[in-house]
Amino acid sequence: MSADSSVIASIEGDTIAAIATAPGRGGIGIVRVSGPAVSTIAKAICRTDLTPRMAHYGGFFLLTEHEPLDQGIALYFPGPHSFTGEDVLELQGHGGPIVLDLLLQACC
Repeated sequence: MSADSSVIASIEGDTIAAIATAPGRGGIGIVRVSGPAVSTIAKAICRTDLTPRMAHYGGFFLLTEHEPLDQGIALYFPGPHSFTGEDVLELQGHGGPIVLDLLLQACC
């Protein structure tokens, strides 16, 4: 999967994840997730409970790994007080396409 992939639907069917930054190399890369499975996804990737509307700095983990894939800022916005009206997770990490692709796949 490439960094220019637009949207991937999760198994839940109602939760979507997308890379929100332009394709290619960049200093910061953002993955956004919206839908009912956001809290489960956030717990799996961040391995901590996120306080709503607070920036949390820490590791982003793949499900089977003990070392973080990347480190960055995670933001959780519970619905209906978010841009989409649903629960939203924003992961801001390093902008390389490989890291973003792996992070996107972990969200789905």
